[in-house]
Amino acid sequence: MRELTIGILAHVDAGKTTLSEALLYESGMLRKRGRVDHRDSFLDHNALERERGITIFSKQAIMESGDLRLTLLDTPGHVDFSAEMERTLSVLDLAILVLSAPDGVQAHTRTLMSLFERYGLPVFVFVNKMDMAGAEKEAALSSLRKSFGTGFVDFSQELSLPEVQEELAVLDENLLNAYLEEGKNVERDDVVRLIRERRLFPCFFGSALKGEGVLSLLQGLSQYAPVPCYGEGFSATVFKISRDEGKRLTFLKLTGGRIAVKERLSCYDEKIDQLRLYHGNKYETVSEATAGMVVALTGITKSRAGEQISKTDRLQTLESCLQPVLNYSVICSQTPPQTMLLYLRELEEEDPSLRVIYDEETREIRLSLMGQVQQQVVKKLMEERFHIPLALKEGTIIYKETIQNTVEGVGHFEPLRHYAEVHLLLSPMERGSGLTLDNRCSSDILSVNFQNLILTHLHEKRFRGVLTGSEITDLKITLMSGKAHIKHTEGGDFRQATYRAVRQGLMQAESVLLEPWYAFALWIPDETVGRAMQDLNWFGAEFTLTSQGEAGRSKLEGTCPVKSMMNYAEEVRIYTKGTGELSVAYHGYRECADADTVIGETGYEAERDIRNSADSVFCSHGAGVIIPWDQVPRYMHLPSVLAKEDHGRSAPVIVRKETETGPKAVSTEEIDRIIARTYFSNRKEGKKPERKTDQSYELKKAYRAAKGKPNKPAGVLVDGYNLIFSWPELSALAKINIDSARDRLVDILSNYQGLTGCALTIIFDAYRLPGHKTETLSFGKVQVVYTGEGQTADGYIEAYTREHAGEYAITVVTSDGTEQVVAAGAGCLILSSRDFQREVIETGKEAADAYLTKHDTRMQTLGDSLPDQSPLE
Repeated sequence: MRELTIGILAHVDAGKTTLSEALLYESGMLRKRGRVDHRDSFLDHNALERERGITIFSKQAIMESGDLRLTLLDTPGHVDFSAEMERTLSVLDLAILVLSAPDGVQAHTRTLMSLFERYGLPVFVFVNKMDMAGAEKEAALSSLRKSFGTGFVDFSQELSLPEVQEELAVLDENLLNAYLEEGKNVERDDVVRLIRERRLFPCFFGSALKGEGVLSLLQGLSQYAPVPCYGEGFSATVFKISRDEGKRLTFLKLTGGRIAVKERLSCYDEKIDQLRLYHGNKYETVSEATAGMVVALTGITKSRAGEQISKTDRLQTLESCLQPVLNYSVICSQTPPQTMLLYLRELEEEDPSLRVIYDEETREIRLSLMGQVQQQVVKKLMEERFHIPLALKEGTIIYKETIQNTVEGVGHFEPLRHYAEVHLLLSPMERGSGLTLDNRCSSDILSVNFQNLILTHLHEKRFRGVLTGSEITDLKITLMSGKAHIKHTEGGDFRQATYRAVRQGLMQAESVLLEPWYAFALWIPDETVGRAMQDLNWFGAEFTLTSQGEAGRSKLEGTCPVKSMMNYAEEVRIYTKGTGELSVAYHGYRECADADTVIGETGYEAERDIRNSADSVFCSHGAGVIIPWDQVPRYMHLPSVLAKEDHGRSAPVIVRKETETGPKAVSTEEIDRIIARTYFSNRKEGKKPERKTDQSYELKKAYRAAKGKPNKPAGVLVDGYNLIFSWPELSALAKINIDSARDRLVDILSNYQGLTGCALTIIFDAYRLPGHKTETLSFGKVQVVYTGEGQTADGYIEAYTREHAGEYAITVVTSDGTEQVVAAGAGCLILSSRDFQREVIETGKEAADAYLTKHDTRMQTLGDSLPDQSPLE
């Protein structure tokens, strides 16, 4: 049987769910058609959906027509849940666009058509509500052709009619020549080909509520829908994460091969427990799924919506082009922030349009949402699922930043025994293009491993602009050059150099503040047109009056800044006495009209943002030197790539000089003062930490770390190779055999863990091993972690401390100065490798002494048991 996955999409209230019910009824899958207004529809079975009368979550149903099995995916129509709809598009073979005949083409309809083009989807059109006053077939076709061009042909009539044949023939030059010169009609195969190539969009007309025209659409799908061909090897696209009966569900469509229950997916290193085939809110389990089927997997916990997978690989697809535009702060008054963040992350996993952000600077949880309706749904879900009320502060606009000119960003990181330099080219791109990464660095200049590491660091971070600290977009970052040291370079060095290079480039560039815009359609009574136009002009909107006087209503269409229309729908209902209607859709970002005002209100100062520094660190006379971002070109070790781009020759290397007014080395005392100002600035004057002078201070600190804080379990993270090469015995052994040194370290620390009872983890670098994935092994109660390709021990420790600092009293054991600063910033205790070695040895000695004190270890002889005097005496 042929497999086809179809989706029904429309603007809100166009009759999308009603058409889904009608198709299921006509195919014999339902005995009775449900209705949205009666709250008994088959697909909108969620309580929230029935309460609001809208589709919120995409659902699946299965029906058959002849030899064709159709998997129907019903998607949300409300703009607030557009991202959920967009994820579904990635698994569709064909889209059915529902158009309301009285309303015609709307703003969201245009958004949908652009998405269909982006995903290359063939499209069928069903013009609904033809039974209502003012609905005309020719007017609907004219509206579609005016908005989207040719190719919209009426398929509700016989295709053999001459006028229909002529409309089909003009869509292809060869078909037109055959029709005019030979009188040859367009055949079925030609129709299928034109639909697949998106040159023909069959249009059907009817009323889904009354069941009119639905059977014609079903027959058209069976006869003309192009069915894809699939390969033999397993591949699939994950489009949704959900939960049912307490189990995590991974919804995916197989685009090749087959999978079976209990089969292991190496890309996740997990086994499939169940394969579920859903039909509404019910499901049946199957033992095997083949190409073209849409199934839900249980047992998989690492999947993410939007991934394309095979049995061994996983690849994240493109970011959604529908971005949230409103930002809310979560008020954690009754629930701990850690708990609230955990629950919100679970909802984020299921809803692609919900963005959960934790601001480390303000210790604040923020939600990025599409609109007010989604906000209310998230609140309801938190209350129903987790029994926690969600309180939010008033929403703000999500601004973004970009640049207007091409600049070179240079980042240099060279404290003592570290080295990395990165040169990036930042260039502006057209609006809506997002952030693009490229690599033009030669392997003769920098090894491929380090290049991949830099690109990983560029991809992992959301970089902030320099005007308001907003996320950057619409620019291209190209890796042009870089330099490493054969002995001193570590993976974490390139992270620092990369971040500083991006920031240094942004500081030089002409930055522009962007704000989000809506595309809107406004229906109002004729007598309120003047008021509406006055409002729109005040908002700074661009609009036209597209229709007037039709049934006493007028229609205004255009684009407008989001901040102006945030609460305008309610205002429209008031001044039109409930008869007006406003429809909006995300329309991208444009340059902010009152940027100076917004920047001033934000109060962001780029040079004071120590977490996103543009300055570089150089080494001079054995000490770290901080070079301000605007002086970095005078000190950088590689020639300027921008000068080479402009003039076709290398820029002259400038000799670095240190003058009396130049940068100075930073002493350890000054570093202590900086850390105190940064991390203890909110403490009272009398409680600021003082530098210890006691020589046994480090050992005492290690002891406290091993015992842990009173309310938190103790945890020790050890940089394995750093400790090995700081421990003379292990360093000597490593020169002979590194594996033996690792094993010896694990044995030593296993004893230490047994004596102290702390949770101990040893991390070893494996980032240079191609294809290696993070591996965790257990040796008794000691965890040994080998990092994955492209991840250093520094990176692993940094991520772990940020994620678990609130759960454990963590001590980080390393002599890496950079990692010590990062760990200190996360609230962890720091212990150098040499001091930890002494702590391990002292702990062992103390345990041995305690044992000897309790047990007499002298040799026992027979004479020791005899009495002092013989009884014969």
